[in-house]
Amino acid sequence: MPLEKLESSAEYAWGLWHIRETEETLIAQIQDFEVIPDNIKHEQKRLEFCVGRVLAKTLLEKLGGSFEGIIKDEFGKPFFKNSTYQLSLSHSYPYVGALIHKSKSAGIDVEQIKGKLLKIAPRIMHPRELQDAGTDETKHCIYWCAKEALVKIYGKKDLTFAENLVISPFERKNNGNITGRIIVNNTETAIPLYYEVHSGFTVVFNQ
Repeated sequence: MPLEKLESSAEYAWGLWHIRETEETLIAQIQDFEVIPDNIKHEQKRLEFCVGRVLAKTLLEKLGGSFEGIIKDEFGKPFFKNSTYQLSLSHSYPYVGALIHKSKSAGIDVEQIKGKLLKIAPRIMHPRELQDAGTDETKHCIYWCAKEALVKIYGKKDLTFAENLVISPFERKNNGNITGRIIVNNTETAIPLYYEVHSGFTVVFNQ
């Protein structure tokens, strides 16, 4: 089982999985509680679906919960069936990340470090963020992941990345804490975030 990372505290748990299994192997691990939807045709997406469920189950049981499957709300946000634990999933093949919190809304994002992020940055980043990130692809990736994590925490899809999701400038390290803000209807909500830089990708989530 290529579970590369699993960390937990009294309130949350998160994990990172590097997909190496076959679909048949993964299906055997979820067949008692989940079935891959018929509309998921792409091989990689099917693998991500399976791993997301296996990883979520592993984390929930780590915190003492009982896994009965996953459902989604009208905005596509995943929730555990018959559980108050909060869940967030992220896929960037071959990596899958998952985060669960006992009480507060969860948000995690995994993204591979690619030059395309610099091209789309002017559309999704505040001018102050653009200045801080410069041409640093890794830092751009952290900004992107942080904003995606904030979207998942907020739970709806009516946010503009450059205006409603703002990340405070930070000094890039291999890991560290940053602050995100969700700005809606003239109200700001500060969200502490944590990031890690791995070989070729970054992950950001709220602890």
